[in-house]
This record gives sequence, C-alpha cells and structure tokens, in this order.
Amino acid sequence: MAANRDLLIELFSEEIPARMQAKAAADLQKLVTDGLVEAGLTYASAAAFATPRRLALSVEGLMAESKPVREERKGPSASAPDKAIEGFLRSTGLTKDQLELRDDKKGQVYFAVIEKPGRLAADIIAEVLEKAVRNFPWPKAMRWGTGTLRWVRPLHTILCILSDEAGAEVVPLTIDGITSGDTTRGHRFMGPDAFSVVSFDDYEAKLKRAKVMLRAEERAETIWHDATNQAFALGLEVVEDRGLLTEVAGLVEWPVTLMGRIADDFLNLPPEVLQTSMKEHQKFFSVRNAKSGRIERFVTVANIETPDQGMTILAGNEKVLFARLSDAKFFWENDLRVAKAGMDEWADGLKSVTFHNKLGTQFDRVDRIATLAAEIAPMVVADAEEAAAAARIAKVDLQSEMVGEFPELQGLMGRYYADAAGLSPAVSAAAQEHYSPLGPSDTVPSAPVSVAVALADKLDTLTGFWGIDEKPTGSKDPFALRRAALGVIRLIVTNDLTLPLSKVFGDASWSADLLSFFHDRLKVFLKDQGIRHDIIDACIAMPGNDDLTLLVKRAQALSETLKTDDGENLLQGFKRANNILTQAESKDGVEYSYGADVKFAEEPAEKALFAALDAAEAKIAPAMDAQDFGSAMAAMADLRGPIDAFFTDVQVNAESEIIRRNRLNLLSRIRTICMSVADLTRIEG
Repeated sequence: MAANRDLLIELFSEEIPARMQAKAAADLQKLVTDGLVEAGLTYASAAAFATPRRLALSVEGLMAESKPVREERKGPSASAPDKAIEGFLRSTGLTKDQLELRDDKKGQVYFAVIEKPGRLAADIIAEVLEKAVRNFPWPKAMRWGTGTLRWVRPLHTILCILSDEAGAEVVPLTIDGITSGDTTRGHRFMGPDAFSVVSFDDYEAKLKRAKVMLRAEERAETIWHDATNQAFALGLEVVEDRGLLTEVAGLVEWPVTLMGRIADDFLNLPPEVLQTSMKEHQKFFSVRNAKSGRIERFVTVANIETPDQGMTILAGNEKVLFARLSDAKFFWENDLRVAKAGMDEWADGLKSVTFHNKLGTQFDRVDRIATLAAEIAPMVVADAEEAAAAARIAKVDLQSEMVGEFPELQGLMGRYYADAAGLSPAVSAAAQEHYSPLGPSDTVPSAPVSVAVALADKLDTLTGFWGIDEKPTGSKDPFALRRAALGVIRLIVTNDLTLPLSKVFGDASWSADLLSFFHDRLKVFLKDQGIRHDIIDACIAMPGNDDLTLLVKRAQALSETLKTDDGENLLQGFKRANNILTQAESKDGVEYSYGADVKFAEEPAEKALFAALDAAEAKIAPAMDAQDFGSAMAAMADLRGPIDAFFTDVQVNAESEIIRRNRLNLLSRIRTICMSVADLTRIEG
C-alpha cells in the first residue's frame, strides 16, 4: 500500500461574518474527517482555520487508499416467500445467483457476501467534500447567480490537494461550476494575485507573504500586543475585552492596529458609556487613564497598511465617532436633568410599561418589590425604609434615553442617576447591584440594601410566575426562572443568610412546588461543588429544608463525613441496623422505637454501644441546636467502631425474647441518632 499523504482544503469566498467563523471551521473539520473515516480512510491529525474570506482544513497522515472490506450478511431461509428474498436482494444490491446457500439450525439459509474493493483517497475525498459543502450547516446561507449551491457568501474557489514528499496533486471535483485547483489568493488589496501551493506549510507561508494571517489566535495576539504597546507608550492601558478581541480578529486578514483620540467634548461621559458606544457601534477598544479611570483614546483595527500609516483611516473613524458620541452626550445630559429633578418622570413612565399581562406593569412590579424588600431587610441586616426606597428607584433607569440606546447599561446608569439625584450611596449601589448575580460566575452583592433588593426582585419574579402557573418546562424557560432561582440561592448562601423561603411564599397553593424547584436548582449548584445528589436528598428530607444556608451546611458536612473511612463504614453499619429493624418490625407488626435498657445488655460490645450512643447523643443534640453540623457528623462517625464491634460480637435475634427486643430497640437508637443528622436511608451504596 502507498505511503500516507497530507490533505489541504480551502474554501475561498466573500466575507464570512466574524461570529460564524470558529464554528464553521469546526464544522468543516468534523464533516470532512467523519466522512473520511466512515469511508475507511484514517488519518494522524487534523486542524481547521478561518479568516474573513476562507475556511481551511489540514489533514495529516491520511491513508492513500481505503482497505478492501468483506461483509457477510445473513438473509432469509431458502423456503422464505419470494418477496422476503427480493427485499434482501434490494438491501444488498446483489442478484439471486450471487447469494450463497448455507446450512443452518433450521435448514438452508441465504447469505450475501459483499466485497468492497479499496478506493483511492482522492475519489473518497471528492465525494466527502462535495457532500460537506452542499450540506454545510450555516446559520444563514444564500444563493447567487444561477447556481443551486447555498453558502454563507458567494464561494469563489476550492483548493483541494493531496501532497507527499514527491509533490502535490489536485483532487478533481466540481461543485456547482466551481472546479477544484491548487491556487488561492492573498489579501484582497495587498496580495490579490493568485498563487499555487504544494503543502499546508507552503500555503501558510505564502499567505503570510500575501498579507494574510491564517490563524485567528495569531491575529488576536498581534492586535493585543500592538494595542497594549501603543497604550503603554502613552502611559495608558487598553480595557480588556476578550469577546471584542475575538470578533475583531475575525474582521481582518492582516490586522493593522491604530490608536485615535476622543474629542475633549466627551471625556467627562461615564467611562462605561464611552466603552459601550465604541464597542457596539464601531468595534473599537477603549484606552483608559489608570489614574483617573477616564477613557481618553480608542484603538481601531484596520485590514490594510497605508502609505500615511493609517492617518486617513483614523481621521474617518474619529469623524464617525464624534457623531456617535454626540448622541450619547445628548442622552446623558437629558437624563441628568430628569435625575436631578427626582426621577418622578421615569417612575410614572413605568405605569405604561407592561411587565406581563397577568402580572401588571413595571410600576406594579416595583411596588411589590419595594414591599418585599422592606420585609426581607431585617433578615439581611438592612434598613427597611432604605431597602424600600432603593427598590422604588431600581428600575427607573429603564425609562432613560441612555438605557433605551444601550440596554446592557441598565442598573449601572441607575447608579449614576441615583448619585445625581443625591440619594444615599447604599440606594445608588442597589440600583446597579440588584440585577446580580446574573450567571454562575457573576459576583454576588454583599451590601445589605443591595442584597435585600436583589432577593426581592428575583423572588417577586419567581412567586409571580408560579402564581400564574407559568413555570419552566423541559428546556424552555422564557422568563429565565432557573437563573432567578440560582441567583436567590447564591445570594442567600454566599451571604450566609437565614431566610426561610416558606416565610416568603406564605401558605400559597404553589409554595411546595416552588420550594421543590429551588431544591432542584440547589442540586445543580452543589453538584458543581462536588456534592452528590443523594447526599442533598438526604438533607432535603430533614426539617428546615426551606432554609437554604442550613441545607447547604448540612450537605457539605455530610459529604465531608462520608468521604472518611469512619463515615463510609458508619453508613454501612446504619444500613445494616436499619435493614434488621425494618424486617423485624414487619415480621412482628410492632415498631421498635424506645425502651432499650442497659441492664439487659449481656455482651461487652453491647454495653460499649450503649455508652457510645449516650456519648454521641450528648454531643449531637447541642451541636444540631447550634447548627454545627460538622461536630454533629463527627460525633455520629465516632459510632463506627462500637457499631462494627456490636455486629461482630452480638447476635441480635437472641433466643430470649426480652434480650432480642432490647437489642432491636438498641438498633432503633442507632437509627434515631443517625437520622437526626440526615436521612441516611437516601444515601446510595
């Protein structure tokens, strides 16, 4: 068989949107490599690349041809109806005289022997690539000209070559009038002439000479290196934004980093406004003065080197930016006027904004949140009046012009406007922080007023939607209720709060169902911390399961205990005691739940267990009252030795009925003490 070869594919087109490039490269790799393997071609390694104008795939160590395949398939018996035999022939692609008759347990049976000869790699590649191109999973695709092919933007050329030490050959194929070759083009303006390539290394090197950086990570590194160096030279720093960096690296094939000025008119705008406006509209990086915190310059990334070192490009960008920031300044000044007047205009405006047709307006919702925040305030050591006041202004920035233009600034602008209105720092902070935490990695507020309003906001959402029976179903969660519940959990647990949820829910018909929803979210939260679901179930089964802080502490302590030898062996001892008890109670028709007396103890191990249970009870009861679950679990784990010794040395089902009953009641003490800490019957294993 011939030596392995390397495959290079490039699909060269008009600009691919930056947000689609990474997935498209991964899709090309998967479609082609999966197709090759299915057809019997294995390979050593593969890597995919994307620039704005091309998708490329390099496959190394590809077999030169597929191995021959011999497949045997058992068919119907020789006496089967003609239709059954005809169906088998259709499935195999053979004729009846090509089948073999073989003896089987039930008589003679037809067998099909299908032999597929090995195929050249080029033939397989052509088929696989055409199928991949024609079925490519673009989120949006277009047709152009008179062809039938759909691609994200018009596809111009297909490069497809197999290479080894002897040279390269084109894999011949034609898709919708586009015939494969060994040529590509570089940068649209700085390297437009076509050139041929003989290998991946040759391809990447010639692209670079033609002003194209093939690798997205290299483009990103170049942008960041040049931007930070330019900023450092002026004593400034670039505001880090990984998402923007990835996006901009997908907009250029040859990044040229340029730094421009922001006009003095705009330097006093809040830095977040400048940053958001420049990022959203212009894809500019913000450059900050670390001492003042002000955004003073911007970095833009051009796709071309110019004789004037980008001065014309910068001048054009600065002109467009001036117009954009003039709008932002107009919004800011208008909003400050309303804020300084007390923000009543915005609060009234919430009356005309529907939150949900069954839950009223945003104004109604704010009213509910303010009432709930005042109720929660004492539990989080916040001032009730301040918490209610913060809740009343927390949503008003939704009516501001700035948040209308940049919705992602909601909350943050609320803080600026509350400051401008002369409100207390705690109230201003709550305007910004009450939305948090938004996700599992978002920071959790700790200021008491912020915590009160954040909890009230999320709990109002959850109780409201449960009240109108609009709960998440399957993967659908249009009102982000799972996220709200996780936010409540993180606020309570991170701040070590005692906030029994039953107090918040009251005696509503849906309260148990909503508490169960919280428990499900808590399982996800604790699973990420390495705590098993059965351990959480064992703790949920205990009283006080609406106090999430208590529940988490109990679960963490039980999890740690069960990781020790004593804990694991105690669990086995408990399960053994519980099994013996359950069987005896079922057989005798009575409950052995009290009455164990040490005076009936005969064996030393039996007497030792009485003493150990007395000692454990004396430690566990006060530890549980103090919510010191670690000490309670440790005292419970200390029972491991006495329980093991008891089962080794003592026969529970003694001949004397009095002794047997006493020993069963002793086992009941084990069950009662262990079950006072957690429902160990729910622990698996």
